[in-house]
Amino acid sequence: MSTKFSQLQLCLLILAVLTILVLIHIIHLVEDLDHNTETKSSWLEETAKQQFLMQIIDPKKRSYCGNKDQHLSHRELAEEESLIAETAWPQTLSRKTPFLKSTDPVHSRFVILNSQTSFKVGDQLEVLVRVHDFGGIPKLYGGDYIQAKIHSPLAKAGAIGKVLDHRNGFYTIYFTLPWPGEVRVSVSLVHPSEGIQVLKWLREKRPDRVYFKSLFKSGSTMETTRCNVCLSTELPICNYTDLRTGEPWFCYRPKKLSCYNRVNHAKGGYQKGLLTQEETLFFQSGINLKSKILPSGPGSVTVSPLNSADVSSQGPTSFLSGYYYEDQWKSWSHSIRQFQNSSDVVQCLQGKIIYLFGDSTIRQWFEYLTSFVPDLKEFSLGSPKNVGPFLSVDVEHNILLHFRCHGPPIRFSTVSSNELRYIANELDGIVGGEDTVIAISIWSHFSTFPLEVYIRRLRNIRRSILSLLDRSPSTVIVIRTANVQELGLEVSLFNSDWFSYQLDAVLRKMFAGVGVHLVDAWEMSLAHYLPHMLHPDVVIVKNQIDMFLSYVCPEKW
Repeated sequence: MSTKFSQLQLCLLILAVLTILVLIHIIHLVEDLDHNTETKSSWLEETAKQQFLMQIIDPKKRSYCGNKDQHLSHRELAEEESLIAETAWPQTLSRKTPFLKSTDPVHSRFVILNSQTSFKVGDQLEVLVRVHDFGGIPKLYGGDYIQAKIHSPLAKAGAIGKVLDHRNGFYTIYFTLPWPGEVRVSVSLVHPSEGIQVLKWLREKRPDRVYFKSLFKSGSTMETTRCNVCLSTELPICNYTDLRTGEPWFCYRPKKLSCYNRVNHAKGGYQKGLLTQEETLFFQSGINLKSKILPSGPGSVTVSPLNSADVSSQGPTSFLSGYYYEDQWKSWSHSIRQFQNSSDVVQCLQGKIIYLFGDSTIRQWFEYLTSFVPDLKEFSLGSPKNVGPFLSVDVEHNILLHFRCHGPPIRFSTVSSNELRYIANELDGIVGGEDTVIAISIWSHFSTFPLEVYIRRLRNIRRSILSLLDRSPSTVIVIRTANVQELGLEVSLFNSDWFSYQLDAVLRKMFAGVGVHLVDAWEMSLAHYLPHMLHPDVVIVKNQIDMFLSYVCPEKW
């Protein structure tokens, strides 16, 4: 019995050992399976990303158009439709209207309503404009783009007016009278309604009228191909759509090199021959392009100052953001400090990191601050001139000032592909806090594209701003709006004030109530007496900086 029991015990022991070994083997198999699954999943994910960035050769797809291939939520779609509807421009007869039937500023006139009335500071002034064609015949429809301002040259004062299109050839312009003395009215026809129809057609049908390029390089082999938001072709495409934001960007695939060999991005040029000979007549400097409309009767009014009784009962009000007086911008809604000395700027920015993102109009802020504050020394990053990124540092006062251009479409000369960054992604990488200041300006390089392209970019930026303010609510974020500029035929087709005006309207609506501050560069450039320029004069930039710093340091200590 003992021998049999020992044999049974031995068998059971062997069976137990074998069971344990099998269990250990199964556990190892499961662990290997999990590891392999994770590895495979990671590999598949990486492969998908790589394929996403590689060229797409789809024989069924004839176009790659980022503004059309969007996947929007119901809320995003509703917002986009609302924005486009709210910025809709009155439709005139046709963009093929004969030139002589278009608006002629020489035959058009404006009249100051109640010009004999005694005006006081804070009163409203109304101006009525009646437009005629080149035959002197009154026009019966609207759609002209008109800019208007009041100004007093001796006081270096100016403010813009709000234009209401009655769509019957009449326009009413409303002004608030902010200062005393003689106040002159100035009305300009920027574009006739017929020219606007041409610009609308160009924006929707010829978004490729500014084209871009990228250099591809490997060893001694180099190729350059065309790039854009939208490429209609059956040729192979390199898809550089941003994985995080979904911002689209495409280039033609080089013939010899891979899509991975892209080394830079640059403006390619401007398309020629976009208009017929008749259509070019709608964009003539000195004829119907930012041309003055003269008054019928008095062109100015006299404004009396407020007395103490008037101040207590009335006081100035306005539907606009501000005005100039003695060359200083006065805001209707915010107290603006004057940073006359570099020490004032240093005191405000001490211990802060300032990020400037966008185009060349906010690069002007970087250049102004670096030159105005002696202790801010530019640290060379080896970046190309006017392109960046740029960095200035004040070690003693712990100030860091940084500029980086926004991602494509950017019309700078040449930007390294490694330096192409989308603002939304940059914002996602910022911790934020009371020591962090962010300023953004993004508008000019989007003027040739349909509004949907700009709306998408702002939507991504807004989403990142909301996330940043949620985790760091004390972060100061400022947005610089668009500004007016000088116009000729060529500039009008690519960067007209009308394009900028539409983009600016979209920006203001999308960021209303978001928790950001606006520097109204539009009013500040249009209201000033200096000629309009894409890059405003230093006196205008100085006022922009004063407003910007007033948001950063609102109270004087």
